[in-house]
Amino acid sequence: MPGLYFEDFSPGREFRHELRRTITEADNMLFSNMTLNPQPLHIDFDFASRTEWGKPLVNSIFTLGLMIGISVGETTLGTTVANLGMTDVTFPHPLFHGDTVHVTTKVVSMRESRSRPDRGIVEFEHLAYNQDEVLVARCIRQAMMKKRPA
Repeated sequence: MPGLYFEDFSPGREFRHELRRTITEADNMLFSNMTLNPQPLHIDFDFASRTEWGKPLVNSIFTLGLMIGISVGETTLGTTVANLGMTDVTFPHPLFHGDTVHVTTKVVSMRESRSRPDRGIVEFEHLAYNQDEVLVARCIRQAMMKKRPA
């Protein structure tokens, strides 16, 4: 499904994204290494085994990127001009190797661009859950969206 244009959104509209992804140890290690994040809570099984979690946590920035990425196909694929910002990013429960993530998106608000008449700004709320329906991530994202061509 191609991305939606500004006019296709409406405040309150919700998307339950079909795409799901199971997180592997390789995902976590590769992402942590690619981003030069040596946090032992993500990459050191011995260290992580002595924490309250007892095992490595998935890097939260990977979780954030995955949550937004899962939403793209049904919302903004090819119609986003730019991400303008993300606020209220929270990780209420950790994600672990072997967890399967699914995502919902809600349109919070919209407005016309003040400087570019061919664009508008859509504010999304993204929520990511694990396979047990436990909320693992949330963020508000503002995206500049193309308007439908005349």
